[in-house]
Amino acid sequence: MTSLEHGNGQMNEAAGDARAAELAHKLGLVRQRIESAAAAAGRTEQPRLIVVTKFHPAADVRRLAALGVEDVGENRDQEAASKSAELSGLDVRWHFIGQLQSNKAKSVAKYAASVQSVDRPQLVEALAKAVVREQDATGRSDLQCFIQVNLDDDAGAHRGGANPADVEVLAEKIEMAEGLVLSGLMAVAPLGADPHPAFERLAKISETLRAVHPAATGISAGMSQDLEAAVKFGATHLRIGSDILGSRPAVR
Repeated sequence: MTSLEHGNGQMNEAAGDARAAELAHKLGLVRQRIESAAAAAGRTEQPRLIVVTKFHPAADVRRLAALGVEDVGENRDQEAASKSAELSGLDVRWHFIGQLQSNKAKSVAKYAASVQSVDRPQLVEALAKAVVREQDATGRSDLQCFIQVNLDDDAGAHRGGANPADVEVLAEKIEMAEGLVLSGLMAVAPLGADPHPAFERLAKISETLRAVHPAATGISAGMSQDLEAAVKFGATHLRIGSDILGSRPAVR
């Protein structure tokens, strides 16, 4: 190895160590926020943390796994499929959290432990078909499905999801589908609004759902800016990205 190659190797290693230390620090701060929010809400059990790694490299997912992160989220199939393939031996669960086209179901079924953005019957059908095919080929487990609920009253500010009135129809369809498990609900708070009323509404929708489907206890809600409100109203899963990984890396 030349001195130049050795020097570059040391620089890369130092940069990697610096990034790992940065992630450890930010992850620790978020975990403290979650712990404090749970205590303030009188909760003895903390929500599961899903670190949203979109736009960040597979190397960061590997660093996060070394720091004890077990769940990572992605919202674009092309990126998620690539990362999960590159990190196939890594012990993490992949959660698909973005709006999903039905023609991507076959790809998502290869790596996702859950899809948290189920919002229409056609997607349920596509996922069920893809998961059963994948189970026949690889023996994968059933796919955890969260129904994404639209909490926006302003049609122009729609951030995705099914109307609350359609939740039960989707729930029944998931329950009847081979290869799928109804896990609960997912939602995003309306942009620029107080998240408390939205998450309170989501909690009530969840209560109604559980009255018919008792096992559907999951509530995936809360991101970097509103995790405390989500914890207050019973979130079981938090989707945190920028407060741990920082802003999107510059495109080169």
